[in-house]
Amino acid sequence: MAKKTTKQTWSENPKQNSILAALPKADLERILPDLELVLLPLKWTMLESGDHVDFLYFPISGIVSLIYALEDGSSSEVALVGNEGMVGISIFMGGDSMPSSTEVQSTGKAYKLSRKIMKREFSLGGKLQEYALLYTQALICQTSQTAVCNQHHLLDQQLCRWLLMSMDRLHSEDIAVTQEMISNLLGVRRESVTQAIGQLQKDGLITATRGHIKVLDRPAMEVRVCECYEVVKKEYLRLLPPVPDEMPPAP
Repeated sequence: MAKKTTKQTWSENPKQNSILAALPKADLERILPDLELVLLPLKWTMLESGDHVDFLYFPISGIVSLIYALEDGSSSEVALVGNEGMVGISIFMGGDSMPSSTEVQSTGKAYKLSRKIMKREFSLGGKLQEYALLYTQALICQTSQTAVCNQHHLLDQQLCRWLLMSMDRLHSEDIAVTQEMISNLLGVRRESVTQAIGQLQKDGLITATRGHIKVLDRPAMEVRVCECYEVVKKEYLRLLPPVPDEMPPAP
């Protein structure tokens, strides 16, 4: 269960989420009393597939993975969400639940907003509605491209895509992740992940230690990755407001 924090500090600002930061002042001030800051503990399953969605989450740090699981227990990640987006889009898309589960991949924080307040805001037809729909379009692009990537591209390229997308959301070259986590998220054997990580390390793109990967040569990784990374990145840049890379002023 996520814990509510008791005090907002400079490191806990709604404007660290790009969607909240882009809202007109009046729109943000209207929902500000209803935004609740919560922690996102590592591996916390925020929602299981089929759960009724009661809250919309706006991450300000960390990463949340959207994961599809099969009856045989296997699973794979279909999308990453960081401070560029939101979790719980079924609230305003007309459904009560999501077909995927959501799990915290990298520890962080988020502001949550109740279903009731989000539906009220959506009915007003303002900027929050506009950005929510644009974000949903970008998310569909990511999930679709991930499916194509997993089917047609080499594991080496998939791993580069995953690392680059994680870096973009963490705003850091350092990623706390185990090989087992990567194998589960990509839906491949751990031995294959070990081999792919070893090759990237041998080629000088990363250093890998137990539970930790640091990207040393991002330009080289961007050359090595498949086109899927750039396709998704361009769509996010085209549709969404820019992601804050510095601490914004308090709302």
